[in-house]
Amino acid sequence: MAAPVLLLLRALRPPVSAACSRFPSLEPVLPPSSCVVSSGWRTPPARTLQLCPALCAGHNKWSKVKHVKGPKDEARGRMFMKFGMMIRIAVKEGGSNPELNLNLAHILEQCRSKNMPKASIDAAVKSAEKAKPASQHMFEARGPGGCLLLVEVLTDNNSRTHQEIKRLLNKNGGMLSDGARHNFQRRGVVVVPGQNITTERALELAIEAGAEDVQETEDEEEKPLLQFLCDVADLNKVRALLKELGMEVLSSGLEFVPRTHAPLDEDHLDAASILIEALNDCPDVVRVWDNIQAHS
Repeated sequence: MAAPVLLLLRALRPPVSAACSRFPSLEPVLPPSSCVVSSGWRTPPARTLQLCPALCAGHNKWSKVKHVKGPKDEARGRMFMKFGMMIRIAVKEGGSNPELNLNLAHILEQCRSKNMPKASIDAAVKSAEKAKPASQHMFEARGPGGCLLLVEVLTDNNSRTHQEIKRLLNKNGGMLSDGARHNFQRRGVVVVPGQNITTERALELAIEAGAEDVQETEDEEEKPLLQFLCDVADLNKVRALLKELGMEVLSSGLEFVPRTHAPLDEDHLDAASILIEALNDCPDVVRVWDNIQAHS
């Protein structure tokens, strides 16, 4: 296994306050409402960025496995439906104007990057404004091989959804598990194309943009991507700096990033894929987050 590439950074920049987020206890996807920048300058402690090829290789393998199987039209329709749910959540929390609702702006950017028709996007926003009240929940679960899952749902019937999530987990080798949430942290994530960018250049970009880490991954067509991770409060700044550095930003937003990964063998990987696909098929499920890493 190739040794991780380490790069030590000491930079002079104004410190940003801890994320002054508006997240409710159920952790909806929502950016911080405001962040105060200190007027004093100081030298922060040195920090280390690393990109580990072996870890990324396993993560890439899992990214290929977990993409939706089946006819492309069906997968496309389901993806748009999930985007509609995300738009509904964002509008509910911050209004329908993307200029005033940064979370909605990030989601709309993702919709456009996935070629969701403008008419469908506009219809989803208008529908969200008139939608009946619904509640968000985050189910914590454990899956095959000990992997951890967070299942984000939007529902108008809490009891029905709880029973359905529990049934799907039990049927597919999983179970509800309090405490899984602690293995994930909310991070800002900016995604750019990774073609023709070396590991060293990726780390340089992360440093120059103020990101805390950078990870290699792939999209559903196996095209290389780079994910720049940062504090929630720094998301817009990192995104803007990457664009200034000439990078094409494919998407940006807030995600649950695992603190540690669970390496799975092929059998457990297949079982986990079936479970996650079953959960995603549930109409009330918005997204499923996991900490899975495939064995290289």
